[in-house]
Amino acid sequence: MSSSPSSPPATNLPASDPEAAALAAAVCRRRNFAIISHPDAGKTTLTEKLLLYGGAIQQAGAVKAKGEQRKVTSDWMELEKQRGISITSTVLQFDYAGSTVNLLDTPGHQDFSEDTYRTLAAADNAVMLVDAAKGLEPQTRKLFEVCRMRRIPIFTFINKMDRPGRDPLELTDEIEQELGLACWPVNWPIGSGDRFRGVIDRRTKDLLLFERAERGRQSLERRLAPGDPQCRTVVESDLLEQALEELELLDGAGAELDLDRVHAGELSPVFFGSAMTNFGVRPFLDAFLELAQRPMARESREGPVDPLRPEFSGFVFKLQANMDPRHRDRVAFVRVCSGRFAKDMSVRHARSGRTIRLSRPQKLFGQDREVVEDAYPGDVIGLNNPGMFAIGDTLYTGTRVEYEGIPCFSPEIFAWLRNPNPSAFKNFRKGVNELREEGAVQVLYDTDPSKRDPILAAVGQLQLEVVQYRLENEYGVTSRLEPLEFSVARWVSGGWPALERVGRLFNCKTVRDAWDRPVLLFRNDWNLHQLQEDHPELELQGVAPVVSGVEPIAL
Repeated sequence: MSSSPSSPPATNLPASDPEAAALAAAVCRRRNFAIISHPDAGKTTLTEKLLLYGGAIQQAGAVKAKGEQRKVTSDWMELEKQRGISITSTVLQFDYAGSTVNLLDTPGHQDFSEDTYRTLAAADNAVMLVDAAKGLEPQTRKLFEVCRMRRIPIFTFINKMDRPGRDPLELTDEIEQELGLACWPVNWPIGSGDRFRGVIDRRTKDLLLFERAERGRQSLERRLAPGDPQCRTVVESDLLEQALEELELLDGAGAELDLDRVHAGELSPVFFGSAMTNFGVRPFLDAFLELAQRPMARESREGPVDPLRPEFSGFVFKLQANMDPRHRDRVAFVRVCSGRFAKDMSVRHARSGRTIRLSRPQKLFGQDREVVEDAYPGDVIGLNNPGMFAIGDTLYTGTRVEYEGIPCFSPEIFAWLRNPNPSAFKNFRKGVNELREEGAVQVLYDTDPSKRDPILAAVGQLQLEVVQYRLENEYGVTSRLEPLEFSVARWVSGGWPALERVGRLFNCKTVRDAWDRPVLLFRNDWNLHQLQEDHPELELQGVAPVVSGVEPIAL
């Protein structure tokens, strides 16, 4: 059984190269992860409690704030606070137990899954949050497949053990059978619901007993050795006996803990607890930092890029407008992939070939930011975006590097976005362009130049509502949506020449995207299949091709 990380890369470096040794030590300290889950599984609550134990905040906020309750740190947008849901991804960095942790908080709502896909491109590990009563749910399954595609190590936290739920053995079996992911429980619950008493650490056999604490504070915790006579007096005998019997069953039939399999995404360490009451959160964080994968090599067009490459490189995985409404700012989130990033350094912008000086890099913590002097692989920095950056852009120094782009996914809902006030066109245009840049929604345009209003294309209806809300609250523009009766979009692989060769098309609408590429909209899959039968020579793609070296068009 392997239960500790491999030797840090710094041990293989000559002592005469202090910069390389410092880089290796910084990489070894870092852990980077995203949390994936179905809505209402408790993702934002777990995020808050991890920050609490990491010392980044002193009191956790309730997700659905009422009266004087605190708003959650990770939800910074006013609409998120009102609805009690995460709409955008945020980055939260904190230090804990000698490690620097970068937590990428993602939207749980399925309408914002594309934002989650982009964030997973920047993650080295994923924490899959599962509701103990509901087990695996549709959005969790979809996000798991993205992690599997990227070979991201997955840690499972089975949440809400303080409420009535399913049998723990049944839950782990469901993960193994439905996802094809072997499980190794790192701890095992003692009871559940109102009889949840804590967990047994599987590696030490210690009992970790929990007592409820004041709301929002760290829970009290007692650790008892397995032979301690108090075990039988503080925990009901039937609960303890059942937990020990189930552990014996796991030891006899379960998988072994193998870090190589964990880091390959084949084996998931499993933890039990309750984020709301803090049961099991600190033991999870301790074990995660021990078992998680440190920043690894990233694929680029030039091949894998080692994080210990001396020259800096990173890529933009998210853009966000108006995080600080007072300054109408635009921020590019950059995942550092190699080398040391330093304030005021000049970098090359791979797509345009231009050199840019990065004078005000920011360390991000939800909505709060501070100027950062340096950053290392695994970290995420915020850069002021004057309109130059696009999602997927690479920044680098030294030898050219260009990381693989992040594709856009096929939208399913389409609507004209009308501006009823012509005098507000300037703000309307600015808002639409900036929200398109950050990926809040895809924007399409009619091929008839006289039709200036954009077509919003989204995965879910809530995306469109958020765009309207933000246009009004951040840009002072009211708007009107007129739904279009389409549900399928396909990009034409050969561009406009390929479309011209096939001539007139029926039962579809031709539009152009922000990169002036032809997109066909269909009412349903039947119309799509009919066109493919009529024109087999026309190659269509459901995922927008990644663009390099071309600036997007604006409204």
